[in-house]
Amino acid sequence: MKFKHIVFDVDGTLIDSETAVLKSLQKTLQEEGIKKSLEELKFALGIPGRDALLILKINDLERVEEKWMKNVTIYADEITLFDGVKQVIQELKSKNFKLGIITSKTKEEYNTDFIKFNIHSYFDLVICADDTIKHKPDGEPMEKYIEITGASKEEIIYIGDSIYDMQCSKNAGINSALALWGAHNPEKIESNYKLKYPKDILDIINKSAN
Repeated sequence: MKFKHIVFDVDGTLIDSETAVLKSLQKTLQEEGIKKSLEELKFALGIPGRDALLILKINDLERVEEKWMKNVTIYADEITLFDGVKQVIQELKSKNFKLGIITSKTKEEYNTDFIKFNIHSYFDLVICADDTIKHKPDGEPMEKYIEITGASKEEIIYIGDSIYDMQCSKNAGINSALALWGAHNPEKIESNYKLKYPKDILDIINKSAN
């Protein structure tokens, strides 16, 4: 088994956006007269924002979602690239791997939160929440990636930090690797591989080639 396509989640995997996401959601809800602790809102990590608002029983979805996106910009300085990520991405690209992204972010959120880190050009294909009808944990986003690239399932590994990422991989019949640097309760999440640091991705890739 030789991996040729390395596909990444964004939040909690490439960028550390947890604080910004949760604080902005909390602020948005407060403005709507709803009080929630940051701990109570952690379920929203890893799923599309609209899905999180549906779970919170928000009625005026479009308006509140737009307000949330504006509030994220208040905490934009708290969003950072995880240490070691850029170097790993550059090394993978230099070795001619195909790099992809499957994220629960909308295209607008992706452009706002991720483009500024200047590593987006390394990725050959980006699948955002607007590109599929169903979202993680459903396998559809990965199936869309396979459809567009023509890659075989055995050639792909998906790297993410949440149970939704791992379930998406499993439902699409793809190998998964859990990014421990962004994961919560990793002992409860099933994956084919577990990565302590971003550089550990290179070890898995090298082993798959032997």
